[in-house]
Amino acid sequence: MKLNDEEQDILAGKFGPLPQQALAHQKSVGEFFGADNFVPVTQAHIMADTESLGEAGVRWLEKLATIAEGQRQVRVPTITDPRGTDFAKAATLGQTQAMLDLERRAIDAFVKLGVTMTDTCINYQTVQAPIAYEHVAYGDTGVVIYSNSVCAARSNFEGGPSALAAGITGRTPRYGFHLPEQRRATLRVVVDFTPSTLNEWGALGGVIGRLAGNYWAVPVIEGGEGVPKSDQLKHFGAAMASFGSTALFHWVGITPEARQLSDVASAGLPGHRVTKTDIEVLQKSYLVDDTVDVVVFSAPQLSLYELRDLAALCDGRRFKVPLLAVTSPQVKPDCDRMGYTALIEGAGGSVLSGMCFYQSYAREIADAKGWNRLATNSAKLVNILGGYGYRPMLASMESCVNAAVSGKLS
Repeated sequence: MKLNDEEQDILAGKFGPLPQQALAHQKSVGEFFGADNFVPVTQAHIMADTESLGEAGVRWLEKLATIAEGQRQVRVPTITDPRGTDFAKAATLGQTQAMLDLERRAIDAFVKLGVTMTDTCINYQTVQAPIAYEHVAYGDTGVVIYSNSVCAARSNFEGGPSALAAGITGRTPRYGFHLPEQRRATLRVVVDFTPSTLNEWGALGGVIGRLAGNYWAVPVIEGGEGVPKSDQLKHFGAAMASFGSTALFHWVGITPEARQLSDVASAGLPGHRVTKTDIEVLQKSYLVDDTVDVVVFSAPQLSLYELRDLAALCDGRRFKVPLLAVTSPQVKPDCDRMGYTALIEGAGGSVLSGMCFYQSYAREIADAKGWNRLATNSAKLVNILGGYGYRPMLASMESCVNAAVSGKLS
């Protein structure tokens, strides 16, 4: 890789051992992917939940945090993905003291490194959305696909150490979706219907993600009526990224880089047609039982308007099985202030903040609480939770709330 004068100084240790270590790591990553040089980034977003970090990962962070102050801080705004718990609701989840202690140690280390603890995967809705052509170093799959596609920013999926390195050096290797040629469509998809519920939007993303099938594929979508809302594209993109490892999609007439098909696709690009039957097949594949142990709204975290809709469905109800609604620390105070939390928790549910269900020791929670059959309106969550031993079922928000009341999913 070609390094400029500043980068050569960083690598020589003139700015201290942490930037030196970070840039050396990034240079190795860049050389692996064939990057010619680095590109400056304005923001970094770190996936670093303690379930993934483990004891060894947290010790690594703590070691970095012992470097002298002034030489260990990030140089661009660097924020965090959901954490492994909501400390106020840890007992509801059956989490152990050891899990909470590890979480507190990780947070302490991040703070010493200058990382802003936003604890959210919907930072594009709540903290600071990137703008078109802005180069960033984001980690969470849902964050990356939304920022690349809807905001037209530039990011790869950054692993936890790489995102932290980008925050420390203020740059990232210039490869993948930082390059204009990598952002051209490789797959054309025509949809002949418009989803009406968030679970349908997620299922559509899941179907297209399976068609795409790899990180380097870029679907361009045609069809549908009207302009999707932010929450609809949030569920759509998060599911596509989960089912297909997809980091970027275009939607003709909707996303900024695809005002018309020829903006992003070459003539003769092979096409696929996706019908409503395709998403019904995906949804029915997860309807494995009619009995529900727990209802979870998470992955992605809920927006204020999702919580408003959920609160309206909970008003005057009484739950037979637990219902968990997970949101960001930025949205939770407004959820409280506007009375949505009172309506959800008055029915017997719980509103949790700053975590995500599958990043919070989901397998251990299942063992502690006896939860196995889980209902949700998140296609991303059903795709993930099978790997944690759950029997996840995908349904609308209304059907999930009804299941919390009756214990049955119909």
